[in-house]
Amino acid sequence: MAKYLIETYYNCTFKVSHYLDDLNENEINNLEKREDGKFEILDVKLDNRKTKNLDAKTISTINNEKEAKKIDIISQSNPKPISKSDQYFVKNLNESIGKRFSMPDRRKGYIQKSTIGNHKVYLHTGEYEDGKIGEIFIDTSKEGELVKALMNNFAIAVSLGLQYGVPLDEYVNAYVGTKFEPSGKVHGNDRILSATSILDYIFRELAISYLNREDLAHTPSIGGSDKLADEKSEEISEDQNHFLKIVKDMTSKGFLRNNYKKKLVDLSDIKIKLKGKK
Repeated sequence: MAKYLIETYYNCTFKVSHYLDDLNENEINNLEKREDGKFEILDVKLDNRKTKNLDAKTISTINNEKEAKKIDIISQSNPKPISKSDQYFVKNLNESIGKRFSMPDRRKGYIQKSTIGNHKVYLHTGEYEDGKIGEIFIDTSKEGELVKALMNNFAIAVSLGLQYGVPLDEYVNAYVGTKFEPSGKVHGNDRILSATSILDYIFRELAISYLNREDLAHTPSIGGSDKLADEKSEEISEDQNHFLKIVKDMTSKGFLRNNYKKKLVDLSDIKIKLKGKK
């Protein structure tokens, strides 16, 4: 006989991606009715947990409810039908929890070479089609086989976490500020001048490049603001917008950092003419 009732509440953050041939108000209004979206769980966090004592009166009431046939909500004469969109949401929610989103075979990313103290560090990143980071590789010099093996396996563990939906924010908050050698001045990175450890440097770099965390940078960005880029992007033609989408699909978001929109808009002024051979 159960004596306690524990109720656990969770907050779930998710996104649904749709690929559209045309962008208009009618297509946007019908997004929730479509069933071809790519569903992805971004974050699941524990919100609250309540514990209740079940006294004899409460236990008796629960037992009576179990035995009463009229209490069965599912067998009501006029049950509320579940819409297709709700069924699609629940189905994808169940399928996405604990699911790994593997990286594409051919993917974008960038390589950042820097020197911390007298130690060279090479950071490699891999991105999904939408520019979201999905993997990292860390290579160091002047380190023994043990340290290199630990760094390689640490990068694999972080990559698996990213592919299973762990937000990059969580890693940034956990590792930025960690202190161990090598540390000191950083050479080769235009936004980071010093680091307290290799992990502090790596996740500071990833936060600046993918999360626009300017508070973690030591030097200001030399690019324009996203607001200016948005205003300029509204003026481009349909052909330029199509070219802009092609360039965006080929360009690494992490490499362009927070100048992503501005640099792509600047590229939209370029005209490409393809001439086929007869």
